[in-house]
Amino acid sequence: MTEGVAESVAEGMAEGTAEDAENTVRVVIAEDSVLLREGLTRLLTDRGHEVVAGVGDGDALVKTVADLAAAGSPPDVVVADVRMPPTHTDEGVRAAIALRAAHADLGVLVLSQYVEEQYATELLAGSSSGVGYLLKDRVAEVREFVDAVVRVAGGGTALDPEVVAQLLGRSRKQDVLAALTPREREVLGLMAEGRTNSAIAQQLVVSHGAVEKHVSNIFMKLGLSQSDADHRRVLAVLTYLRS
Repeated sequence: MTEGVAESVAEGMAEGTAEDAENTVRVVIAEDSVLLREGLTRLLTDRGHEVVAGVGDGDALVKTVADLAAAGSPPDVVVADVRMPPTHTDEGVRAAIALRAAHADLGVLVLSQYVEEQYATELLAGSSSGVGYLLKDRVAEVREFVDAVVRVAGGGTALDPEVVAQLLGRSRKQDVLAALTPREREVLGLMAEGRTNSAIAQQLVVSHGAVEKHVSNIFMKLGLSQSDADHRRVLAVLTYLRS
């Protein structure tokens, strides 16, 4: 991570300390930059969460989570950099994918310097809950970052707006996209970021009922049957990201 982003994290900590978290979560952080790792630890602990371990590479991340699970105290979520030692290519996202396969209830939030479509798509494949992909600049927005960690730990999604824009914009299956109106596509994009109906209504300056109608239309046009609402929201997003 660049020094500039690390400085932004420090500024964010100064702005966001001493607030009680709504739901305390147990976190493992995987980041080879000691400065950033300590910054993320401070940011989360100041918000009332528990950082149970911090590691510097993908292998250590997988081992640490396995050891904690074996000891009967697994983390709720891991926050991992996409690129870590030894090659600084895809070690972090590979570890995240392995953890999602081995620990069904573990949330995985990946941080990346840039939007890397292949990694985002691979991470989103398989299970449709408890996953996040954020750009590192988003960490400086303390409340949004911490909310994303909590949401992913609880089985929700947290996708960076830039990630959503690129993945949806490059979808090869345009016939699926064509079924939605421009407003419905806009709502879906906000859903993909992990926003609630209330947050979407506030963003679009429309009523809560209008958002519910758009969401219902999205489910219908995607052929998603009646089931758990949160699960269908994730499936709606994944339908596009996989198309």
